[in-house]
Amino acid sequence: MAESQTRIGVLRGRENSFPDAFIARVNETAPDVGAEYVQLGGTRLNEDVPYRVVVDRMSHEVPYYEVYLKMAALQGTYCINNTFWRSADDKFFGYAAAEKLGIASPKTVVLPNKACVEDVTSESLRNLWPVDFVGLLDYVGTPCIMKPAFGGGWKNVHKIHSLDELMQHYNDSGTLTLMLQEFISWDTFIRVPTVGRRWARAIRYDPAPLAQGGYDQDYDALPSRLRDEAEELSLRFNRALGYDMNAVEFAVRDGRFYGIDLTNYTPDFDLRSLRAAHFPWVVEKMASYAVEKARSGEPTPPVPDWKGLLLR
Repeated sequence: MAESQTRIGVLRGRENSFPDAFIARVNETAPDVGAEYVQLGGTRLNEDVPYRVVVDRMSHEVPYYEVYLKMAALQGTYCINNTFWRSADDKFFGYAAAEKLGIASPKTVVLPNKACVEDVTSESLRNLWPVDFVGLLDYVGTPCIMKPAFGGGWKNVHKIHSLDELMQHYNDSGTLTLMLQEFISWDTFIRVPTVGRRWARAIRYDPAPLAQGGYDQDYDALPSRLRDEAEELSLRFNRALGYDMNAVEFAVRDGRFYGIDLTNYTPDFDLRSLRAAHFPWVVEKMASYAVEKARSGEPTPPVPDWKGLLLR
């Protein structure tokens, strides 16, 4: 990489297809900007960060990366997504915010953890009352979905049909923070990858079986009315909460949109998922957005306007 080039760094984990394609696209289309993988091996306090932009695909699983990105943001690096925002990135909050934005949410309950870290004793939990599992299950109805408040990739997601089934999965959950959520029988299921709070691509999506959903390869398979509304709602949500990359899921029943999965700090942009019809779109939009921010000199954007949400 030439010394005169503005640099974009990529933090990646196990994925290959998106980060490789993203770096290649930046390097072939922006001669004044160079993209590469970030290399770290211990970080001195306030050492120079060489990257104008960092695309973060892994700090949610590697705490050291998160610490590095916070220091980088203080130096003016534009982080995609905003590292400071991730501390508020939980699914339950996403549903609460969605309702403030006029997006319907299924009935949802967050449960106390079954277990806590080692130093938490009974005295630490004196604010907790016994959980009324029967009442909460009656509230959301059966069948319902049990899933983590923090997480993604369909990990630890279960369809619950009875109190016995609920208790079995809850008792096996360890320190996970779980939610129970009303199951929405949908007419249409839509997933919307979004980039830069300005581009959205609503795609008919099949979430079943739970762990192996699939994108319809025909972008026009969705009626234009549903596609336009899904994209508008997704952009509204991302602009309010400050996501530069996200993937939002909606279940549509009788024309009404329900937000099913709204907060994905590191959305799935893999070629194996998006495949040929949608993968090039994600790569092109992310490369264009990152290059724009590299040239602009903008720092990481401020945290979302919480007062704006409260006034809704």
